Amino acid sequence: MKALLPEVVARAGRMVCFCPPGMPVEGAERRGPVLLAAGFALSVLSQTLTLGILPLAGLLLAPRPALATLPYMAMLVGAAIATFPASFLLDAFGRRASFALGASHGIAGGLVLAWALSANAFVPFCLGAFWLGIAQGFGLFYRHEAAMGAGAMGRAMMLGVVFGSGALAGVAGPAILAFGASLSPSSIFAPAALAASAVQVLVLALAMFWSPAESEPRVSRPEPDAVTYDLREALAPTVLAAAAWFGMTALMLAAPSAMVACGIPTSGVVGALAWHVVAMYAPGFGIAALTRTLGLRITAVLGLALVVAARVILGGTAEATIFTLGLIVLAVGWSLATAASTLWLQASGTPPRWVLAMHDACLLVAALAGALAAGTMQPGLG
Repeated sequence: MKALLPEVVARAGRMVCFCPPGMPVEGAERRGPVLLAAGFALSVLSQTLTLGILPLAGLLLAPRPALATLPYMAMLVGAAIATFPASFLLDAFGRRASFALGASHGIAGGLVLAWALSANAFVPFCLGAFWLGIAQGFGLFYRHEAAMGAGAMGRAMMLGVVFGSGALAGVAGPAILAFGASLSPSSIFAPAALAASAVQVLVLALAMFWSPAESEPRVSRPEPDAVTYDLREALAPTVLAAAAWFGMTALMLAAPSAMVACGIPTSGVVGALAWHVVAMYAPGFGIAALTRTLGLRITAVLGLALVVAARVILGGTAEATIFTLGLIVLAVGWSLATAASTLWLQASGTPPRWVLAMHDACLLVAALAGALAAGTMQPGLG
């Protein structure tokens, strides 16, 4: 009997599956994409609820206006720091333990954020944002897991489904914020933070649905392509996507305060940001067809060009409609650049995990630089 069983070693965070190598997991082909899409959508929803309160709550809690973007920057720093641990933990312990660990940080971060809002405490508010950022760093790897398909079109279709599922957050986010406002008419900030924490509870619960075989650590499944991967292939997609993240973060953070300064009501700001979130992920459903028609490189460059075009649209405007249009164009550009660059990264083979972590870390550092740039922008973006 011993000869029929694979060599397995139990360790913390890993459940051992005593199945012969290569044995298919019943329902895995259907369940895997669903779990990835649902996990990514819930992670984006939690992030959306957080982004819906960080800019304006930062303005209220910050001791000086110049520090208003610090909570958002803390979230980006947390996400950047989490990329390398998330990458290596996925290798060492698999999807179940890694995604559950990321979600647990999000649960704690949302609770700390809610308490800080009720206590008007700025430093704990930044700490809660930092922990939610760690959850975001883990959540980014849902798209890399989806892109690890067998063929180019398989990767594009899987990434499109998972990435596109994030559009649901743009629909559900404003509804949750409106419900929170009805429960707490004086402020929607604390209910939104609690909702972000509750969504991370769902992410944690969803991680438990990965079977032991599906969440098997990659250290026991070596990938030959990772050995021969040409690191120069990662340079262009990383630089291009980082430029898109810089522009998107700078404009998206500057827009809410600019809209308020132009006399646009809070409901108009929330509505514009909701459309922005939908446009960030909805193009994922068509990314397979677009990259097949234009190619990965042209699609990524087109996305960056749209980010530049959004800067032109938003420059000097004072109308809510133009603000909304500019934010939609900005989001579509970011979406195309991010999705195409993710596929471009794996076009020549499966990259090592540390390359994926480096790629995401560069994107988040660029976003952090964009947050710093947003602090220098005056209302009106002009």
